[in-house]
Amino acid sequence: MAFTSISADLFNIYGFYCSVLLFKLSTNFFLTVFERKRNNVFPNPEDAKKYNGKVDFTNEAVERTRRMHLNDMENIIPFLFLALLYITTNPSLNTARYHFLIFTVARFLHSICYYFALPRIAFIAGAGVNISMAVQCILYFV
Repeated sequence: MAFTSISADLFNIYGFYCSVLLFKLSTNFFLTVFERKRNNVFPNPEDAKKYNGKVDFTNEAVERTRRMHLNDMENIIPFLFLALLYITTNPSLNTARYHFLIFTVARFLHSICYYFALPRIAFIAGAGVNISMAVQCILYFV
């Protein structure tokens, strides 16, 4: 099918949720900095010297926040592209909004669970949204 246009309302929904997710992704590093200072471990000798800490790449609290950030990158970046393709298929506003809302809430819940070492089943909802959008895009563009 030929691309025609995306409604302003649909693009606004996309823009809002992508902005929230990118803000989350951009601020994750604060948790890593917090854990580094709290545990007095740093990745560089000059930082360790400045703060009277030690160089350590194995601190579990720091590594947990780094893995959480990496996990967000692995999931949010594909979502941004899939969601953009998805809105070109002209879904209903409510369907798109629910897809984006569920994914966004799932990412926040997943991060909270990851940080506190709780069972992380929220990722299933986020993965389900990505799969749903991908299948709908594939079927639309065939």
